Amino acid sequence: MKADSENIFVVAENCLYSGDVEAILACTQQAGIFFKSNGLNFEDNGSPRSVKEAQFPERPLLLPPKEMPKRSLNTVLGVQAFFHAIAHIEFIAIYLAWDLLYRFRGLPLEFYHDWLSVAVEEAEHFSMIREHLLAMGVDYGDYPAHNGLWTVAEDTADDLLMRLAFVPRYLEARGLDVTPPMIEKFNHLGDYKSAAILQRILDDEVRHVKLGSYWFKYVCSERGLNDEESYLKFIRQRFKGAPTGGVLNKELRYKAGFSPFELEGLEHWESD
Repeated sequence: MKADSENIFVVAENCLYSGDVEAILACTQQAGIFFKSNGLNFEDNGSPRSVKEAQFPERPLLLPPKEMPKRSLNTVLGVQAFFHAIAHIEFIAIYLAWDLLYRFRGLPLEFYHDWLSVAVEEAEHFSMIREHLLAMGVDYGDYPAHNGLWTVAEDTADDLLMRLAFVPRYLEARGLDVTPPMIEKFNHLGDYKSAAILQRILDDEVRHVKLGSYWFKYVCSERGLNDEESYLKFIRQRFKGAPTGGVLNKELRYKAGFSPFELEGLEHWESD
């Protein structure tokens, strides 16, 4: 890493606009090391580049979510495809954390500390899943992946409040609902390694979503908005239906900063 890359926004830009998997992982890991040794500065270095200029690897092939093939976890191919999909989600999550940090300036220093820590953990998740894939004889990029996640980042590039509502508090929060049943499924199949990997990711994601909740409420307070009502209003305007069909893991969502009012609104979304 070059000397000038010790500025956090330069590091973020290097990650977002390189398009190289290994470079992004190395850059993110080293940023975490520099942060622990007080080797990063957080001085604003000017305007961010356009979100639409972000560079991604040539592989995997990106398809609309509805075009992604369906596979069973009862087959080797199905397990490979499942973890490839998770790897892609975690890889894009690295971008999402870096972009949140990079794009929105003038916030308390803790905001940048928090989302750097998320980027580092998402990179750890990706590396862990990639190692799991390699043990199964495939690598990231060998299967197609869907292109829906980054579209939300592009659409919320000008509004921090919408970004926080849509990414950590809607898209990422869905993992709190769907991952526990997947852990149970792999344990039932006797694939305890896969279950343990998913459990590690789930434990970290609760904290990531909780950070999204904290900063969403912070921005709402700064703008004089009711955070609970605003959250439900924003996501209903953007998304067609409740996350995971309204089947919510209330215990984990409470831990991640959701209120009873918000959860009731999500549960009854379909019947509105």
